[in-house]
Amino acid sequence: FLPRTVYTSGKSSSAAGLTASVVRDSDTGEFCVEAGALMLADNGICCIDEFDKMDISDQVAIHEAMEQQTISITKAGIQATLNAR
Repeated sequence: FLPRTVYTSGKSSSAAGLTASVVRDSDTGEFCVEAGALMLADNGICCIDEFDKMDISDQVAIHEAMEQQTISITKAGIQATLNAR
């Protein structure tokens, strides 16, 4: 049995790509949450290469996920707290 794993490069990653973003569905026109790398790796392993080369604002955005193991998002009328264990 292998755990769920996600690999990403910190240099080319954004805060939304690592956590979660809100996008408009092209079929229905409604807003929905799109999972980022930390959310996709829930109950698994997320490897972020070149963490030292990330923008400071992107590093700050993932502090909640590292400290509290959750991702909070409040955009476009959506309020959600998602697991990032």
